[in-house]
Amino acid sequence: MKKITLLTLGAALIAVPVLAAPGGDRNATLTRAEAQARAADMFAKMDANKDGKLDAADRAAKRAEMQAKRFATLDANSDGSISKAEWDQHGADRAAKRAERKKKRAAAGEAGEGERDYMRGHGGKRGGHGMRAGHGGWMKADADGDKAISQAEFQTAALARFDAADANKDGQLTPEERKAQRGAWRAKRGAAPAAPANP
Repeated sequence: MKKITLLTLGAALIAVPVLAAPGGDRNATLTRAEAQARAADMFAKMDANKDGKLDAADRAAKRAEMQAKRFATLDANSDGSISKAEWDQHGADRAAKRAERKKKRAAAGEAGEGERDYMRGHGGKRGGHGMRAGHGGWMKADADGDKAISQAEFQTAALARFDAADANKDGQLTPEERKAQRGAWRAKRGAAPAAPANP
């Protein structure tokens, strides 16, 4: 169970960004060298205590950092406490942003909220099945079983994902290959687990 929790730290941050289009350009081609450099950068960002491995300590540090940022966002007047007025304002701001996004999607003719929620996973939350380490090979990233992911293990896993997506094995990911890989990952995440056989 601890291994799943540990590897969840990197699953979402690694899987898509390492294979994402350079500079956010969906029509750009990504080379294997670029994917390797991105993996190195991502590892450095995730290794909070700079000990050369991703483990429970990094996960705790990342959680504390996110909580501090969240608190600072809510504490509008920076007085060290969140008043009801600040809480209510935050809720109103979020509702306004959601309404604006929904309006933009409707104008663009994108998928409805229900469909988007289904694509996100459980209960409309980002991540769903795809965030778990068991999907996409992140359980395998800890090759030596020490409950930590070294930079070498991280790189190996990232490049394995690149190689899996590189259909023609030319060392480059085209927009079409990335799209096909995303479709394969979605299909895998959406596949229902097999029902246990009755004895």
